[in-house]
Amino acid sequence: MSKYKFLFSFYASLVLLSLLVFGIHILVLDSLGHPLFEHMILMAYWVNVLMAILIFSILYFFRFKWKDQIGFLYLGGSMLKFLIFFIVFYPVYNQDGSMDTLEFSSFFVPYLIGLLLETFFTAKMLNKLH
Repeated sequence: MSKYKFLFSFYASLVLLSLLVFGIHILVLDSLGHPLFEHMILMAYWVNVLMAILIFSILYFFRFKWKDQIGFLYLGGSMLKFLIFFIVFYPVYNQDGSMDTLEFSSFFVPYLIGLLLETFFTAKMLNKLH
């Protein structure tokens, strides 16, 4: 189990930070009088958390075998997240011909949380390899 302590540390950090930011996000929407659960916000948080878990898990399990390619795998994971955005979210957000700030923040706030944690933990993992 201690073999996976670092991985589970990432999972716990991601889930807890995402829940915290989601709560703040909802509070801000409420305080500004905006609808709380529109713009696929729940799905955006779920998808971003699950994608971050998947991508970081792949990086973690291949850290020794492909340690010189981890950066490329990381970038590939980021590209995959953007692909998911353009396939799943963008068509819905752009139905009226434009994407407003609420739609943008619904996806990119959780995306940013995942990106920051993935970057931090990937850098930490790579430092342990060298």
